[in-house]
Amino acid sequence: MKSTKVLDAKGLACPMPIVKTRKEMKDMESGEVLEILATDKGAQADLAAWAKSGGHELMESQVEGDVFKFWIKKG
Repeated sequence: MKSTKVLDAKGLACPMPIVKTRKEMKDMESGEVLEILATDKGAQADLAAWAKSGGHELMESQVEGDVFKFWIKKG
């Protein structure tokens, strides 16, 4: 999936993947896509809930080994 920016949050524990995602999204335009890479298992539920509550769209998520990948479109 094509993304505008990539955020590497691997090795960060909750809540840091959300904190860094929120910071990156503030600098992005509506409709742009942020790809997030994380290793924290809690990021799956956290990022989905955060995207929904913030008016963003979790377009896709994948797991590759121990890395979780998320694509969130800014609302």
